[in-house]
Amino acid sequence: MDKRTTHFGYQDVPVEEKAARVADVFHSVASRYDLMNDLMSFGVHRLWKRITLERAGVRPGHKVLDIAGGTGDLALKFSRLVGPEGKVVLADINASMLGVGRDKLIDHGVGGNVEFVQANAECLPFPDNTFDCITIAFGLRNVTDKDKALASMARILKPGGRLLVLEFSKPSNPMLTKAYDEYSFRLLPKMGELVAGDSESYRYLAESIRMHPDQETLKGMMESAGLERVEYTNLTGGIVALHRGIKL
Repeated sequence: MDKRTTHFGYQDVPVEEKAARVADVFHSVASRYDLMNDLMSFGVHRLWKRITLERAGVRPGHKVLDIAGGTGDLALKFSRLVGPEGKVVLADINASMLGVGRDKLIDHGVGGNVEFVQANAECLPFPDNTFDCITIAFGLRNVTDKDKALASMARILKPGGRLLVLEFSKPSNPMLTKAYDEYSFRLLPKMGELVAGDSESYRYLAESIRMHPDQETLKGMMESAGLERVEYTNLTGGIVALHRGIKL
């Protein structure tokens, strides 16, 4: 048995247990995930995702993969950008989140250019050189082996294809960091308890953000995975960062 450990928030857990624990978190919050995103970010997550869409450079006919796509915010927009000749794959390891995303896209009248796949980011079930663009928004920090996942994403990108990682990161201003910590560890769990009936899952989410690699570290990880011209943009003072790399 694998004796290695990894972090689950601030806890050390056996490597083989982390995926199941993360799954329990998202099974718990799936039905209220969109509402909590709006409340937690004061709606700013929509701006962060809009910037991601603009930087993705997706055009009609493209094939796009949205990993950890959850409730389908990006996939919904991508489906309109790629048009009937394109294809969008909404992938998530969590069946509850995938179900919420499928229902949302059906409610919005999305047609046959979207496919739903339950998949682990570390071993994506697609051939080499398949996608013009891959996005993962607020999902990489929950992956057990991030290097393995980034390599898997790079493998299935077409030459010239782009990977965009939108994720919580490290604020650049010490005063902002202090206020952000206060919000994350005091207000966020209380909000989770009131709205979603689950304070522990939102405490984990706050801890998982703190354990995620900072901007420069993640840039280096993407380069090690084989991506070129990797750059990042800090959003909202570095609370969130958008990394972008190209497969040459």
